[in-house]
Amino acid sequence: MRTFGLIGRNISYSFSRKYFSEKFETENIDAVYRNFDLGEISEFPSILKIRNISGMNVTIPYKQNVMSYLDDLHSDAREIDAVNVIKIEGDQLIGYNTDHLGFQDSIKILLKPHHQKALILGTGGASKAVAFALKNLQIDYSFVSRNPGIGQLSYEELNQEVLAENQVIINTTPLGTFPNIEQCPDIPYEFLTPQHLAYDLIYNPAETKFLQKASKQGSDICNGLRMLQIQAEKAWEIWNS
Repeated sequence: MRTFGLIGRNISYSFSRKYFSEKFETENIDAVYRNFDLGEISEFPSILKIRNISGMNVTIPYKQNVMSYLDDLHSDAREIDAVNVIKIEGDQLIGYNTDHLGFQDSIKILLKPHHQKALILGTGGASKAVAFALKNLQIDYSFVSRNPGIGQLSYEELNQEVLAENQVIINTTPLGTFPNIEQCPDIPYEFLTPQHLAYDLIYNPAETKFLQKASKQGSDICNGLRMLQIQAEKAWEIWNS
């Protein structure tokens, strides 16, 4: 029996274990999926001793930290500088990124001709995958950060003019994730309009405070569930290729 699993911290809520366990059962696949809840990334090598470990997903906060333990990176993961899938080939660990594929495939069906510019809220590993996908979709983007670097915006700079110019708003921060459902990014929601698309990578709850506030302004909204489903299927393809 092959073993797959998720590496992260505080991941009891994990989408991946439920998704793959159901997949293995319904498709009669001889495999098991486990959560590997690591207090520190230094615990990662212990997982490799598990018999028949065949592949792993990686989530917050280890999408970048895990890279130093890998033998090789797929070109997308190298450019994004974050890994969410690990394939084990013999004694080689190879890192991939399927987050950008999940995001790109799930948002492109929602885009309208006027959606030419986007704001990416947050600058963590997930934000880099989003930026990679937006570049593929030929959408200009700016990062918004509490500690902005060169070329990035601060939350204080988000005014009516900036939001009018950027009609796609993507939350890549963990703000609003269960159980902290009253939290949301500090943006001027009153300047959102029916022309805006608000996308939240969070899927639990299905409608975060960020999405609720955007919806109240008439904006189109989307959570991260479809993105997760797509990236999970891409991970399965990688493990079996």
